[in-house]
Amino acid sequence: MLDAFPDAKLYTSLYEPSDTYPEFRDKEIRPSWLNRFAALRADHRRALPLLASTFGRMKLADADLVLCSTSGWAHGVTTDIPKLAYCYTPARWLYQTDRYTGRSRGQRALISTLGPALRRWDEQAAASVERYLTLSGAVRDQIAAAYGIEAEVVPPPLMFDSSGPQTALDGVDPGFLLCVARLLPYKNVDAVVGAVAARPDLQLVVVGEGPLLATYRAAAPANVLFTERVPDDVLRWLYANCVVNISAAYEDYGLTPLEALAFGKPSITLRYGGFLDTVVEGETGLHFDAPNAQKILGALDEWEHVRFSTDRLARHLELFSQERFASRLRAIAAEVA
Repeated sequence: MLDAFPDAKLYTSLYEPSDTYPEFRDKEIRPSWLNRFAALRADHRRALPLLASTFGRMKLADADLVLCSTSGWAHGVTTDIPKLAYCYTPARWLYQTDRYTGRSRGQRALISTLGPALRRWDEQAAASVERYLTLSGAVRDQIAAAYGIEAEVVPPPLMFDSSGPQTALDGVDPGFLLCVARLLPYKNVDAVVGAVAARPDLQLVVVGEGPLLATYRAAAPANVLFTERVPDDVLRWLYANCVVNISAAYEDYGLTPLEALAFGKPSITLRYGGFLDTVVEGETGLHFDAPNAQKILGALDEWEHVRFSTDRLARHLELFSQERFASRLRAIAAEVA
């Protein structure tokens, strides 16, 4: 979005330069008062009770348009300027609480207490937006259900640079399965690990950090390797040398299949959400119907008998170019402004 509007100011709740993409460092970033507190910069979830009021009091002026990049709060900013919302999902913690919190009783209790008031705030915030955009057909349906608003799908582009240098991951030989996911309950990485545990002839490399890392690592079989976060050169090598990307997550978009496509690799994913847009069944990958080991094993068996066209993989990736995204976003912004 900042590439499409390079002179725009970016207002946000929290900004920790060392913990996010370096491309932001040459932009004009204006974080909220919450940014004074290191504990909140370290974990944004601690700010949950404060975020609605923080954005509600963030008054903006001196612009033709406010573009709200939002999954929970930014669309509630106070302004007389027309607002255009790009919604990644209606707030998971309000509308998909069980999937978001998993087994955390503390988080569920907090959301149960704050939920009714936050839902009222969220609905009012959505009603203040001139026009809604979103990233997939699945989220378009969620927005309609939550707000009664019809959103236009403008698929976000693949920003990962596949042409850069590659560095091999020590101890891993080419020909493995790859799973790139944060280690959170709704990502269902345990289901992928469970499937591969039943196939000792396969190796799985899991790239990701999160609160479930220690639990998953302790229970992992010998043919599963957890790598936590890796630099881009290692991630490029992993995509280039895997045989298939696999994900059992409840994803609103499904970005990792596009990253895999950039290296000519198909994906096996849950038949859900954004994966229905980013993975074409039988052409760029396969779907399974539930995030459990048995269904994933069935998809792995099918995958071993399917041959994917390199040309078809490349053509599908073209639909998610930066140029297509920026052009459509600028056109809509001009209409709204």
